[in-house]
Order: sequence, then structure tokens, then C-alpha cells
Amino acid sequence: MKMKFPALAHFPRLHFRFIPTPRGWALTPALLAAALLAGCGGNGTSGGGAVNNVQTISVNAGPAGNYVDGAFTSVKICAPGSTSNCQTISGVLVDTGSSGLRLLSTAVSLALPHQNDSANNPIGECLPFVSFFLWGPVETADIYLAGEKAGSAAVQIIGDSSFNAAPSSCTSSGTSQVSTLTDLGANGILGVGVFQHDCGPGCTVSGSSNPNIYFSCTGTSCTAVAEAEADQVQNPVGLFAQDNNGVLLKLPAIGPNGSAMASGTMIFGIGTQSNNALGSATVFTTDNQGDFTVRYNGQSYSSSYIDSGSNGDFFLDTSATGLPTCASPNDSFYCPSSTQNLTATNVGANGTTGTVNFSIANANDLFNTGNTALNDLGGVNSGSFDWGLAFFFGRNVFTAINGHNTGKGPGPFWAY
Repeated sequence: MKMKFPALAHFPRLHFRFIPTPRGWALTPALLAAALLAGCGGNGTSGGGAVNNVQTISVNAGPAGNYVDGAFTSVKICAPGSTSNCQTISGVLVDTGSSGLRLLSTAVSLALPHQNDSANNPIGECLPFVSFFLWGPVETADIYLAGEKAGSAAVQIIGDSSFNAAPSSCTSSGTSQVSTLTDLGANGILGVGVFQHDCGPGCTVSGSSNPNIYFSCTGTSCTAVAEAEADQVQNPVGLFAQDNNGVLLKLPAIGPNGSAMASGTMIFGIGTQSNNALGSATVFTTDNQGDFTVRYNGQSYSSSYIDSGSNGDFFLDTSATGLPTCASPNDSFYCPSSTQNLTATNVGANGTTGTVNFSIANANDLFNTGNTALNDLGGVNSGSFDWGLAFFFGRNVFTAINGHNTGKGPGPFWAY
């Protein structure tokens, strides 16, 4: 189910479905809306010699202890310009389907300056999705990942009870607000996807065409406003002095029924240092929505994508796959009687193709193993393929940011 927004706006996917206690409840995915690429410049090589560009990630149960197929990392934030007034926050979900750092207010003890408009009113942000929305103030921080720094970056603070209540354009959607660790299953989301900005040019305009994402708040009311791209919550990788054109995620191969956990790395930059060369990886460019095509059983699905924030491979439905879903409350997941070995073909906007061999096991059986790293977990996503974290095991997956140059052309593209 794709959300509809103005053609000049793009939004993070945040396609994750976690299994909180009791297991079985799942967030419905929300697809990226129509986008216009916003060039960001940069080639990922400026800023001097090599720095530490390797960040550890771990697939585990997350800070709430109830996650499956979630890749988590730690993020250091500092008050802008300070090297001592800092905090390191663990349990942050790595999401190649969104852009920008978003942190639960309950996880942030550091006082950060609010982003204010020209009238000195604080800015809030509302990100609506099919089954939930995120609301909270936009604040400014220096973000440190490995040896890289995104200075004075906009960060969304989720669920700040001291900030204004969510405006009616959020609450009237009929969906619930995600604002706690129980809701989110993570202390935050690190969006390192194919877009630099979380909204793009659509949010820079005023009037009826504005998608009502950014708000100026005063007293008890908040009013939708235009937000310049430079002020939007952005992919922090694109703000690095170097290694700023994308990321490489590396997770080990795991066997059937998964693993108790898995350790991997997130390497910043593409072709900027000896450890992030594309090499023989195949490049799949995307359309202006960050999508490519997947061919399956003789049909083509053009609104498909790769997304580490999805905890499984979510694709089509029972009528298209022949795979039965689990009984409620796990009916977002597939539950075949035996593991099914399947094949699909990814097709980039540049015409490149690549065969994907993947397996789907019974989700209930997988959950009962107690393992948190699962490479054969899948579920329903009508009309398209969402290659989630299950796709990443045993592959080196590159995510190139729009408008940034690489040795094989500018992003946005996926490569593996």
C-alpha cells in the first residue's frame, strides 16, 4: 500500500516489522512516495586522508529484547561544536530505507538546541506511515559514526513529552503514534538510504502543495511550514567531509533456521578507501522513487527495493506466491508447511539484471527457535518486493546516495 504525497516530495520507507512480546504484532510497511532527485554534490573523496570508516553492527534482539532481523549500532551525538558534551546511544536500528537520525527522547539525556524558524519558534516534524506516525522536535547535533562526523545535523527527537502534541494532520490519519521503546523496539533509527534528505524539494514550498511534514510550533499549536532542504533531517553519511557517497553493509552468511545473533560492519563511502571498492558488484540504479523492478513467476514488479530496516523479505501475497500466511496474529508473515526455495530477478533502471535465490520458511517455526538473525523469514507486501535484512546475509550490499558521485556513476543505486 503506497502512500500518496506531492510529486516533489520523498519520504523514508521505515519498512520494519518487529515482533514485540507477545510475538506476532507487526507494523504494516509504508512505501516511499514519488520523489524528485535533489543533487547534493560531493564525490566522497574530499576532506584529506583515510579515516576510520568502519562501524560495527549487530543483529540481535535489540534494546527491548524482542526484535528479529534488526541490525543495530551505536551512535555518538554531541552538542554542536563540543567534543566533551556528548552521549553515545546504543540500540539504534540501521535502516537503508530512510534518511536521517531519529532518536527516542527517552534515550537522549543530552541537551540539544532546538531548530527554530525565523520567528524563533521551534520546528517539529511529523512522518506519517500506513500504520503509525513519528512526531517530535527537530534538534541539532554533531553526529559521530566510526571516525566520521556530520556536523550540526538536524535530528528528530521522537516522542518528547515536553514538546507540543502532534498536530491534527498527524492524529487525524487514524494511525497511532510511535513514541516509546515498546512501540519502536529500538532507541532510534539511523537512516542511511539512497536519498540525502528525508523529504526533499516538496517540503520547501508553501501552500496547499506542502505535504505537512515540518511544523512551526508556538504555544499549544503547530502550523505546517516550508522547510529548506539544508534544514531537513538528512542522511548523516552525506554530510561527512569524506566517505560521503554511500554505505556498504556486510553481514555473514547464516544457515537455515538462522542464528542466535550475527555481527557485521557498516563501511562508509563507496570507492573512497581500500575497504569499500565496488569491485565486481553489480550496480542496480533506481527510479526517482528509489525503486527498481523484480521479475517473479513471469510478472514484473516495478516498485521494489532493498531495505535493511525490513526484518524479512516482504513480497506479494498468497494469490501471487501460493505461500500461505500464518494464523493471526502473525498473518503478516508466510508460514509454508516446509521451506520453499524460490528465485526472482532484480532489474535496475540501467537494465542490469541479477538472479536472487532465496528461501521462505515457516515464520512461526523460526520465531520459536529464539534466533534473532533469520535469512528465510518473509511476509506479505502486495504488489512489490521488499528485500529486507534477510537479503543482506552473505552479501556485500552498497547503498549510493542521490547526487553523490561514485566510480560507477552517481546515486541513487544499489549494488551487490
